[in-house]
Amino acid sequence: MTGECNYGGRVTDDKDRRLMAVVLKIFFCKEIYENDDYKFSPSGIYFAPKHTEYDGYIDFIKGLPTFPDPEIFGFHPNAAITKN
Repeated sequence: MTGECNYGGRVTDDKDRRLMAVVLKIFFCKEIYENDDYKFSPSGIYFAPKHTEYDGYIDFIKGLPTFPDPEIFGFHPNAAITKN
C-alpha cells in the first residue's frame, strides 16, 4: 500500500511508483519480524527499532545520522562524492 500511495504528491508517474514498490521490498520484508538483528544496511546503523513508547522512537530517530551515507539507499560510497 505504501508503494502505491502518493508520497507527498511526488510519486505520480507509474514508473516511479513501480520503483518505489521495489525499493520498499527491502524495508518491508518478513525478515524484520523473524530476525531481531535485521539491518537495512551493511554498517548496521539503519534497522527497525524494537517496539517502544513514542519518546523511544523520537530518541531513535534523533540518533540517526543527519546526513545519511549512500549505503542506506543502496548506493556505492562514491555516490557521496557526486552528491557533494
